[in-house]
Amino acid sequence: MAEHDLMEKLVSLAKRRGYIFQSSEIYGGTGSVWDYGPLGVELKRNIKESWWRSMVHERDDIEGLDAAILMHPKVWEASGHVAEFTDPLVECLNCHKRFRVDILLAETGATELESARCISCGVSGKWTEPRNFNLMFKTTMGPAEDSSSVIYLRPETAQGIYVNFLNVQTTARQRIPFGIAQIGKAFRNEITPGNFIFRTREFEQMEMQFFVEPGTDDEWFETWKAARMKWLEALGLDTSRLRFHQHAPDKLAHYAKAAFDIEFFFGGTIGDGGWGEIEGIHNRTDFDLGRHQEYSGKRLEYIDPANQKRYLPYIIETSVGADRVTLAVLANGYREEEVEGETRVVLGLHPTLAPLKVGIFPLVKKDGMAERAMSIHEKLRKQGIQSFYDESGAIGRRYRRQDEAGTPFGLTVDGETMEGGTVTIRDRDTMQQVRISEDQIVEYLREQIGR
Repeated sequence: MAEHDLMEKLVSLAKRRGYIFQSSEIYGGTGSVWDYGPLGVELKRNIKESWWRSMVHERDDIEGLDAAILMHPKVWEASGHVAEFTDPLVECLNCHKRFRVDILLAETGATELESARCISCGVSGKWTEPRNFNLMFKTTMGPAEDSSSVIYLRPETAQGIYVNFLNVQTTARQRIPFGIAQIGKAFRNEITPGNFIFRTREFEQMEMQFFVEPGTDDEWFETWKAARMKWLEALGLDTSRLRFHQHAPDKLAHYAKAAFDIEFFFGGTIGDGGWGEIEGIHNRTDFDLGRHQEYSGKRLEYIDPANQKRYLPYIIETSVGADRVTLAVLANGYREEEVEGETRVVLGLHPTLAPLKVGIFPLVKKDGMAERAMSIHEKLRKQGIQSFYDESGAIGRRYRRQDEAGTPFGLTVDGETMEGGTVTIRDRDTMQQVRISEDQIVEYLREQIGR
């Protein structure tokens, strides 16, 4: 399978199996906005729960937060987004399509705008002068629509953490070093979104801001780099498809002392030769708290109770896109195999992430097998094990449908079940089967899926 074909195959599978749909599809769709279907919402939820568990539930030094999407407009002045959150925009004079300059040059291989070919119409060198385009969505709050009512949909979740730094620190009685974690929606009016859910205008971030004493920031930066790579590997992502990318000094954001991306190899047109960012680790220094202290007039320093030392903490940021990780998990799991002269499409999701853990199949719809299978299905659901009941078609076809949906196990009720109380459980990846007694099903599956 050619890498450039993968995204097209994923889009097709995602719709066919209920993972991801084009938003407002019946009206022709909304550009680069996607809806998560029955299986997609479960997969993404499992990813978010894994992140939250590793960040908040398994640590004493990180607290959770859910800040509002709508914030005081001064927040975005202090953060620099109003003045600086821009991308260079050009328009083709022939077809009037608009593009981000850096993406246009990267996709066309041109070194200068004058020689770049329009991706849409193919005409070269017919461009407007580049202009800065602010990526924030602007709206108004309240009954009056004037300059005093202007407000923004947040382009990132981090600022909600910064403005609540002291609230969380004092109420949770945390001492530095400690972190604040948040999962939430963000919105960016991207000029050239695309590549399915890789770059969208509405997306979900999983961010943790770790507050440290200045002088300890380099050590904590390395600690969090290692920890974030370890978490991504634990999702089942192929280690050969993960790498660090360091931002060169002249490419650092204005607030950053150091920055690394963790990239995943998607293939195709994504990123740098198929490598696309899924998580960033940044040393933001004391820039953010310093700016909010300046613009709000409120002191945001931390007072060390041991020595009464007062300082603005440095911040080590880890920021991962929930949608991009979901796409990475799908791309990582997708494979095609030849089995008995037929192509078997498999979505090899890690069992802990798979939306459905087991398919329940009666071998035939008679002799009480269907009723017995349904009883097992209902029992598993009550035990918190997501199962799917299917009695339609040949057993092989039912296996294939669940293989494609990413379900790691298939359980079949057959004649031996009715006589001796045993069932077969088939492994999605190896296609090997084991026979176990009915009263062992829950324990067996929990052991296999890791919970």
